Amino acid sequence: MFFEGSEKKAEVVVNSQNLSLLNDISNTFWQELVECCNAQILSSIENEHCKAFLLSESSLFVWHDRFLILTCGVTQLVKSVEYFIKNIQAKDIAHVTYQRKNEYFSNAQLSSFGDDIHLLSQYLTGKAYRFGEMYSHHNYVFHQDNGFQAQPDDITYELLAYQISEEASKLLTTHGLSAEKIREFFCIDDLLPDFIIDDFVFDPFGYSLNAIKGEDYFTIHVTPQAGSSYVSFESSLDLITMAAKIIAILKPASFDLLGFNDTEFADKVNVAIDKPYISNSLVSKKLDNGYFVCFANFITPETYYSSPFELDLTGESHAL
Repeated sequence: MFFEGSEKKAEVVVNSQNLSLLNDISNTFWQELVECCNAQILSSIENEHCKAFLLSESSLFVWHDRFLILTCGVTQLVKSVEYFIKNIQAKDIAHVTYQRKNEYFSNAQLSSFGDDIHLLSQYLTGKAYRFGEMYSHHNYVFHQDNGFQAQPDDITYELLAYQISEEASKLLTTHGLSAEKIREFFCIDDLLPDFIIDDFVFDPFGYSLNAIKGEDYFTIHVTPQAGSSYVSFESSLDLITMAAKIIAILKPASFDLLGFNDTEFADKVNVAIDKPYISNSLVSKKLDNGYFVCFANFITPETYYSSPFELDLTGESHAL
């Protein structure tokens, strides 16, 4: 069974002097926004700073001055962004960013990054970049070009792990596996002390976790199936310092690290990531919106090559 775990991501910042997304926007609005991309809200947690929704495809986080949404599968996240733009006054929208990474089977998606940006360009002007090589792992980033400047302390990270070890895949595809066992596997109590946790185990496989503490957030999304396994981490916590522990748990064949506004990203990555991984990409750029974006891809040298694999011609077309 195949599921596209790779996420699409959007962050929208609002003028919090005019609008509080926590106080002025109802849960019904967020439900409708999520449904626009063909996902559903499963549950939620909140504190005075943040509300976190666990989705059927990833997560939505809402603060007073912004929201962050990630969706996977064949969702059309751009439709949710369009819904927000259409239903909130333009003067209250300070900035829009939209991000999309390479998928395992891009031909199964209902739109491409280019299609999505074409839609957003009907409402706002912006710039787009690719981080990473086209033939390898890469991330596309689009941002509104309207004079907005991110605060230097607006720092976030992503860790994206591909082709996790056979042992990790087998454990995470065990039928009847509980959320407690998965949290134990990821050492969540050690990684996230005193965080409010909300998680869900999907049938037959898959796992999502949201966690919040004050204004900090942390989310995990697991697609464990062998052959297309993918595990993503996104957080305001420093995932570079956590990377060694996470990589030791999953032992992926390759992984990406992204940093937003961490000016020491390259030095920290070079210290934190050790053998057997080797750097396949390490690039950065200061965007016009004030975000300093860094992208690193690490791989393990190939010591084994897959034998030719016969395809099922009667299966779903994207399996080809």
